[in-house]
Amino acid sequence: MKALVITNLAPISSNLNSGIFIVRRLQKYEKFNVEFDVVSLSFEDNQLVLLIKKLLKKATIDPKPVEEYENIQFKIASIYRNMNSLLKEKFFNGYRITAKKYAVEIEKILKIEDYDLIHAHGMFSIPAGLIAKILADKYDKPFVVSLHGDDINLLMPERRDIYVEVLEKAWTNIFVSNALLEKAKSLGYSGKNGVVIPNGYNNEIFKPLVKKEIRNELKIYKDDYKYVGFVGYLVLVKRADKLGEIFNLIAKECPKTYFIVVGDGPLREEIKKETEGLNIIFTGRISQQEVAKWMNAMDVMVLPSRQEGFGAVVIEAQACGTCVIGSSNGGIPEAIGFPEYVVQEGENFEERFAKKVVEVLVHGYDASKLIERSKEFTWRNIVEREIEVYRKIV
Repeated sequence: MKALVITNLAPISSNLNSGIFIVRRLQKYEKFNVEFDVVSLSFEDNQLVLLIKKLLKKATIDPKPVEEYENIQFKIASIYRNMNSLLKEKFFNGYRITAKKYAVEIEKILKIEDYDLIHAHGMFSIPAGLIAKILADKYDKPFVVSLHGDDINLLMPERRDIYVEVLEKAWTNIFVSNALLEKAKSLGYSGKNGVVIPNGYNNEIFKPLVKKEIRNELKIYKDDYKYVGFVGYLVLVKRADKLGEIFNLIAKECPKTYFIVVGDGPLREEIKKETEGLNIIFTGRISQQEVAKWMNAMDVMVLPSRQEGFGAVVIEAQACGTCVIGSSNGGIPEAIGFPEYVVQEGENFEERFAKKVVEVLVHGYDASKLIERSKEFTWRNIVEREIEVYRKIV
């Protein structure tokens, strides 16, 4: 069996962890005798587009893709973007034109006839699913689309017609949570060809360590202190704008608390100002191996996101034996798996969230229960379920 994988979620030069969950699953394909080629979708903006983004103070991320990461080889399909093409996308439903351009680029570097199926990851600003449909229609191939979160939660409402068209035509659509599937159905998708398979975690990296030892190694050990942390991109959708408030509320009840913020983003400086005077460390962007160490150092990890496709970071923390307190939004409750650690969205959310964290810090939790549950989400188990989808198609 041979699959063509098309993704706009892949490592880029400025962030090798971008799309790491695509790399991890592809690393397991060999164990199931599945051959594949993977295409990373990219673009190059002209100088005028870059200047306007700068004037609008819009965050720009270097989209330059890498051709190899951890033994996964990426074929690069890239297009040139100018103001005309971007305006067509924004105001004249130009996503089809963009997708056709990518399809042509893929045809230049690969022979589509050689593949048994096409698997697209994502329907983001670069719509991998739409590109897969175009190629599948032309070459009479079955295609699968994996939906990861923001593509449904943020983009489908404004691109409903294209999304429904692609999802209904796919052989199977893989959603990372039931919540995400239900959101797509509320926007017009029938759900008849949808299945739920979450993202997984690397059990060779995320595993339990002795907390006191790892805190000493990280030079943050303080006698009789509790450790509370956050892991993720510091943006509004993660409710990072409320981390300062939540941390201060926790510190008021538990003064001997050390706070850890793993990750980076536009709200970092704001959080720093709001948490002055607390025992807190900001690690910035770090490797997964380092993330696992900091997760192990935590007693509790918080995920108060306003929206989340699934929240694989929850499973990674649980695999380290760390309790996660999360909001009730999106796929977070499914990822956490224990209702007692979920805080319902609503009035006085931050106060209730901090109170739940304090409750867990005071009364503790059964780490072994968390570790045992996480085992069902290893990448081998997750990929086995995805390959079963492939086998049904082929």
